[in-house]
Amino acid sequence: MLTLSLMRHAKSDWGDLDLEDFDRALAPRGIKAAPMMAKAIAKRGLKPDLILCSGAVRTRATLALMLPEFEPPLPEILFDDRLYLAPPATLLDVLKGTAKASDHHVMILAHNPGLHALALELSGAGDKKAIAEIASKFPTAAHAVLRFKTTNWRDVRAGTGELVHFVTPRALE
Repeated sequence: MLTLSLMRHAKSDWGDLDLEDFDRALAPRGIKAAPMMAKAIAKRGLKPDLILCSGAVRTRATLALMLPEFEPPLPEILFDDRLYLAPPATLLDVLKGTAKASDHHVMILAHNPGLHALALELSGAGDKKAIAEIASKFPTAAHAVLRFKTTNWRDVRAGTGELVHFVTPRALE
């Protein structure tokens, strides 16, 4: 069985309109939410083996604030600019082309609308209320967890995942 976590970066700062989107930092709300979400992830025993992270400043900052909340050993981390604002097909291609057989739990830390669409595309079963919540919104720092009845990441396809967990920072406040 494989587990996939989809994590959207924490709330970003829009204060400097001269910055390129890729270079936006986290807003104070994001700086608060990232470690809070990591604590919740760790408490539920959902620390991944591998984190695939977009190279954008806000995803890197989210990850940096999350890592201290995880017990050692820390997950392997790979930064990949293909994850920046990627559509669902690209997110899935990066996952399938990067994750190893020994990576039983992979987290993709990236952006909407791709993460939102991928969560819905992969969810074939699971908590109907949580699926409806995701359909409505996948806010910043949201974390969705899907399980797949396979041992090979290449077998992950649309509708084959079971949504087992979805939480947002607002639900933890």
